[in-house]
Amino acid sequence: MMLAHRRRIAGIARLRRDSAHRYGPGFAIKVWAMVGAGILVFVAGCGSGASTSAPPPPPSLTLSVAPAATLVFPGQAAATVNVSLVRQGSTGNVTLSVQGLPAGASVVIQSPGASNAGSLTFSAGTAAAAACSLLVTGTDGTTTGSAILPLTIGAVVQIGSTKTGRFNEFMSDSLLPADWDVDFFVQNPTATQILGDLSPQHIRLLESLKGVPQMSAGSWDFTTLDATTQPVLTIGDHSPEMEISKGPAFLYVNGDNTQSFLDPTFQQFATYSQNLVKYYNTGGFTSSDGVFHVSPSYPTYKITWWGIYNEPDGNNNLTPQQYVQMYNTVVPAMQAADPSLKFVAMELGYNWWPPGADEWVQPFVSGVNARVDVMAIHYYSVWDPTFTDAQVFGTVPGFATEVQNLYSEMAANPALASVPVWVTENNVDTDLVNGPGGGLLDVDPRGSSAFFAAWRPYMFSQLGKAGSQALYHFTFNAIPQYGEVDQNNASLLWLSYWVDYWLAREFPSPPGAGLLAYTSSDTSDIEILPVQNPDGSVTVMVVNYAAHAPGDVNGPGAPRTVQVDSSALGNFSSASLLVIDGSTDVTKGPTASSVAAAPRISITLNGYGVAFLTLK
Repeated sequence: MMLAHRRRIAGIARLRRDSAHRYGPGFAIKVWAMVGAGILVFVAGCGSGASTSAPPPPPSLTLSVAPAATLVFPGQAAATVNVSLVRQGSTGNVTLSVQGLPAGASVVIQSPGASNAGSLTFSAGTAAAAACSLLVTGTDGTTTGSAILPLTIGAVVQIGSTKTGRFNEFMSDSLLPADWDVDFFVQNPTATQILGDLSPQHIRLLESLKGVPQMSAGSWDFTTLDATTQPVLTIGDHSPEMEISKGPAFLYVNGDNTQSFLDPTFQQFATYSQNLVKYYNTGGFTSSDGVFHVSPSYPTYKITWWGIYNEPDGNNNLTPQQYVQMYNTVVPAMQAADPSLKFVAMELGYNWWPPGADEWVQPFVSGVNARVDVMAIHYYSVWDPTFTDAQVFGTVPGFATEVQNLYSEMAANPALASVPVWVTENNVDTDLVNGPGGGLLDVDPRGSSAFFAAWRPYMFSQLGKAGSQALYHFTFNAIPQYGEVDQNNASLLWLSYWVDYWLAREFPSPPGAGLLAYTSSDTSDIEILPVQNPDGSVTVMVVNYAAHAPGDVNGPGAPRTVQVDSSALGNFSSASLLVIDGSTDVTKGPTASSVAAAPRISITLNGYGVAFLTLK
């Protein structure tokens, strides 16, 4: 056996030598020998000779940019980005190009040519603030490579030292004393503290349903109304505004307070209103059934501010002339009980309900002879959750114009010339689908999402600049569409609470602040509110309401970077920044952070949101 095995191996070796001699070194015979079985298998194949090497890779260009992103501001130095090439089989001259540059911006291109380095120098020019991704491409005519370069066009805001007026707008809140709220403060004992932390002034109490305390001509029950009113009297300034939104049902046709009054002289409604004053302010009254009624908080807390009817221009079956008659009848009756009262007139909801404001304001201005301390209006941007973000933001400047128009109309009556305007209801979306008569509740999350962190500060700034002296949230405890805390457990679930919380703290009124002049390179989707406080510090509010896409509904917003230039105001020793946006922890709220005090400070908002820059 051993001898036979050696002969087989020797034969294989000779076969290999003969094959190489005959076919050349690139040819090999692969042999598998199954010695035990006495079987030899010969296979011919390609070896490692020159004729079997892999083809070379195709030519390629690889581009890289440094820095990986760049930022430029209008009117300031250009920014240079270096472009590096890695060539693979490419030896031609390489030319660079840039796609996606915003209109008004420019780029100077230095192509690599035969080298492996080039550059791009960007200038903002007249471009609007934007965040975009550019496509940088290099080609030698046959081979192409590319890289993505994020480019930010910032906005420049220059704060001046001149004061252009007074910013004097306080934040407040509304509650609806009604059947569904009767146990809210009892079941949620922390709610009074949470509400008080908002620093609201003259909290508005809008009596609804069984919140109207008179059941019949001889029957009164203050249980529902006081379940909300008494806790509110202990909060903040202890001075709510009681809105007499409706009269008792029996004063109306068919016992329905959406119908016309049975008494066209409004004397019955005046008596009802007078008894409310007696209950809270003068030690009580005795109803015709012999029951004595007095507020449990009397005489510690009284109610000084009173609103006369809610949205008379709504579905209340009143004409403008009838409202004037009602006001002139009710106010003196209430003053007869307590001469110290102050009165809020109109409470118009005309922004979404025809007829227009002029049809109501002009008759009131020309016909009122009773005391007026405030003219009030309500603003909701839309009445349906399908409106796009851009459409909702687009309503805000119009509201500011309406405030200015209201002041102009009031000036026709000297008695109203110094009367302030309050916006006593405000939110993104009304509570009815498709406006009045829709009959269904909306589900619009923009009343409490990151969208709100841009919308409410934008509204606050625009209205305050127009002269509004109060902005009320509607309402404190509700659903995400228009609440600040959950109506079921008063938990902090939404950004709306923290937005209003910080607006009240950053712009306290009183004392108010001096409105500073400023210029901005972009006013299309950035709102700026700069004020100088009585202590000499400066607060600059920056609002980003840029939509990510035109069709967005409750979208994330688009990033914006704003450079605040305060050099005209001199030097500051410290600075802090507080941001509210989609990343804010809604259970804890935002926290201010220190930033380096400098003449120019850049602020980046990565989507819808607001930033408060404080300079001391």
